[in-house]
Amino acid sequence: MSHLRNLARQYWFDLLVAVLAIAAMVEVALGRGHRGAPQTTLWFCLPAIAVLALPIFARRRFPFAGPAVYWVLGMGITFVDPLLIPYANALVPMGLADAFLLGNLRDLRKAGAGLAVVVGSAVTIAYNIPGHSVSQLVVIPLQFAVGWAAGFAVRQRAEQAKAAEERATAAELERDAAARIAVAEERARIARELHDIVAHAVSVMVLQVGRAALTEMRRLLAVMRRDGDPAELAPQPGLDGLGSLVKDIGRAGLPVELHVEGEPFALPRGIDLSAYRIAQEALTNALKHADASHADVTISYAPDEVQIQVRDNGHGAMTSNGHGHGLIGIRERVKLYGGEMTAGTASGGGFVLSTRLPVPDPRG
Repeated sequence: MSHLRNLARQYWFDLLVAVLAIAAMVEVALGRGHRGAPQTTLWFCLPAIAVLALPIFARRRFPFAGPAVYWVLGMGITFVDPLLIPYANALVPMGLADAFLLGNLRDLRKAGAGLAVVVGSAVTIAYNIPGHSVSQLVVIPLQFAVGWAAGFAVRQRAEQAKAAEERATAAELERDAAARIAVAEERARIARELHDIVAHAVSVMVLQVGRAALTEMRRLLAVMRRDGDPAELAPQPGLDGLGSLVKDIGRAGLPVELHVEGEPFALPRGIDLSAYRIAQEALTNALKHADASHADVTISYAPDEVQIQVRDNGHGAMTSNGHGHGLIGIRERVKLYGGEMTAGTASGGGFVLSTRLPVPDPRG
């Protein structure tokens, strides 16, 4: 049963053409002797209808030639019996379907040629009707031209939908690639900063061992740095530098208030640097992209963690761009130390970024 359904779905159009052809044959056979009936014998009429329908079945292999031959044959038949084609009403939907196939061609030049074949043949068929009227010369070609236009419209709509889908897929791939690049660049940036911290600490430890050992260690660390990355010789900033950062941001046009909760204490160098970078990245984005007029930075110290919260009254445009990595970079820093991060629109308006960085016990 399912096999029959599959065949029906695959060959429904062929089945429709066959049914219409048989209906036209029955119509002609039963109408013998009636007014307007074909004058030639059934030995001509019935085979002529069968031959007329055959080219449509070849449309898969010959998408233009098959439907076009249908109209050429129909036009030729009217020169033998001008009443056969107009009399068989079942040939009207068959002609409309055939015109639809020509309009639905992907090649626009062939589709245009198909319209010429349809209209030219329909005009000839109408003209060959004995005693034809002007309305027949107009209406008959026009109705089949409408069938062609329907096929053309469906093809155009399908092409537009396909193009839109391809654009959406390309945009999604581009966004994914940009996000992966941003993550990779931010990880490389964090790695460089950690490299400088490690280099400094190791330099202090091996200072007593001698210059030879120090030289070898610096060579090893140099290999770890990516080619072309400049060495950062200035001390890496920490939370003790937030005061200067707040002043710089204020001078740039965004007033910022700094709040400190809890008793400040010395953080590990890597966490101290990441906390500073998180506040710096959030304030930079608020200044450049959020259209904010005020921001607050709150640093909360607890025995086993430090929390950084940045709140502004803008529209919250934390994005990846050429000047920073926004939420992607902050998320990478928080993830590196096993922390947590939330970001979103505040209940009273504006944008809030909250992060938590665990602080390991220095004794353990």
